[in-house]
Amino acid sequence: MKRWVKMIRLIGGLCLVTLLGIAYVSYLCHNSLCLAPERSNLSPRYSVISSSSSSRSEILSSPTSMVKLIGGFPSKVNIESVAFEDAYDMGFDITSRDVIVFLHIQKTGGTTFGRHLVRDLNLENPCNCPRKRKRCDCFRPNTVNEQWLFSRYSTGWKCGLHADWTELTDCVEGALDEYEGSSRKRRYFFITVLRDPIHRYLSEFRHVQRGATWKSARHWCGGQEFTSLPHCYKGSNWTGVELDEFMNCSYNLAHNRQTRMLADLTLAGCYTGYNTTADQLERDRILLQSAKQNLASMAYFGLTEEQATSQYIFERTFHLDFANPFDQANATLSAQAIAELTPAQIERVRQLNSLDNELLEFARHLLQERFKMLKRRDPHFRRNWFRVIHPHKSERTTETH
Repeated sequence: MKRWVKMIRLIGGLCLVTLLGIAYVSYLCHNSLCLAPERSNLSPRYSVISSSSSSRSEILSSPTSMVKLIGGFPSKVNIESVAFEDAYDMGFDITSRDVIVFLHIQKTGGTTFGRHLVRDLNLENPCNCPRKRKRCDCFRPNTVNEQWLFSRYSTGWKCGLHADWTELTDCVEGALDEYEGSSRKRRYFFITVLRDPIHRYLSEFRHVQRGATWKSARHWCGGQEFTSLPHCYKGSNWTGVELDEFMNCSYNLAHNRQTRMLADLTLAGCYTGYNTTADQLERDRILLQSAKQNLASMAYFGLTEEQATSQYIFERTFHLDFANPFDQANATLSAQAIAELTPAQIERVRQLNSLDNELLEFARHLLQERFKMLKRRDPHFRRNWFRVIHPHKSERTTETH
């Protein structure tokens, strides 16, 4: 009998220890200490509700709402992002709650494109651009402070200098609430411009060589600002740097800049261990796939080398026309800069931007898909396309000569 009592007590004690252990582990997990990072699984920080379909659904997904998660917990950020086909079907309503958000990547022609947005759109109430002031007031009709455009030349760098996708999606709602003095839900139309990676990289190199640094960029990611990123130079800037030195800095953010700025950086640990050898291949894979997904989910993107096509796609997507055409930049300077490089240097630039090269190939195919779709749906394609490529001629005049 005593043996049975001892056995029952032993079993009871083991059960009690087990229950206490489960309770303790649950407490730790509640405080996120047992959350393992799923580096191989590209599950974004937000839930996606898709409202449009695509034959390439694994990449061309069209998220229309994003509920962000930071460290495994939902944050207060909840923004509605409009995808390309939805933007075309529904249009952009400047009088309601729609906002165009321009993600400006360095040395892609974004400065010129940004000026087009504030100065050249045919609007009933165009942006007000006072002389001797860099920024314009792009207010909705019949309002005095509600912005329909979030960009360098309208609101300024409200989310930081050249804010990337990670920063913008985390910041834009709060920044506009603060700017306008009230909290409201908006529909966001994210847009950007990409450029040939070799030309873009060399353009950034020349810019840095002349003294540019972008040192005031915030690098906000995962709820914190990464202010201690190492610099490639000593002193206040990198003026006079030679190309080989520029390329040899392993933590130079110019490398694969377009992929990094379009990706969700929290999926790869933000800037922790950036460009170190540990798990670099896995990190690259995650960033590239994320950048492709985010690019495909944007309402619009253009290519610097495809100005006419990019302008046509913007106008048909947003149902807005530009008074002045996009100018195709002369590639002579870029070609001259490349001609001055050795074959080894060109190959090195290509290797350092391998992710951007793959991203651009994806973008080119996607741009052509969008162009063909819009062309099929445009009953006045000949007239609209002619106006883009020959802005100062009439189709009738050309046909009579």
